[in-house]
Amino acid sequence: MGKIANYSTTVTALKSIGEIQGILVTHGAKHILMDYENQEPIGLSFIIDTPFGETPFKLPANIDRVWSVLNKQRVRVEVPRDMAVRVAWRILKDWTRAQMAILDTEMVSIEQVFLPYMQVDGGKILYEVMLDHRLQLPKGND
Repeated sequence: MGKIANYSTTVTALKSIGEIQGILVTHGAKHILMDYENQEPIGLSFIIDTPFGETPFKLPANIDRVWSVLNKQRVRVEVPRDMAVRVAWRILKDWTRAQMAILDTEMVSIEQVFLPYMQVDGGKILYEVMLDHRLQLPKGND
């Protein structure tokens, strides 16, 4: 595994989150909500118009996993947790910007880009529901 992207960033999570919000707003987001745990930003939810109506999406920032990877790659001392928060949100900002770039070229639609992150079933994202069903669609109600 190569070095994690943005592993040395000094950009604060709040700045990266603000940039993500700006990107989403310029692409039509109507509502944006942050999720926090122990005063750390752990997710960003937003609602955007799609051909199917207003659709909610949620981008998770798995700080624990980023922190674990950073510590596996460390040279000497343990990586501070706040660094993992900064890195996670900077990566999400870069990812969001890249997704919107391919959206701007009309290669994809907004629902194609964010489908795994669409909120369904009591706030879970589609990806989590699919995992719960071993990557199979849940059975519908007859």
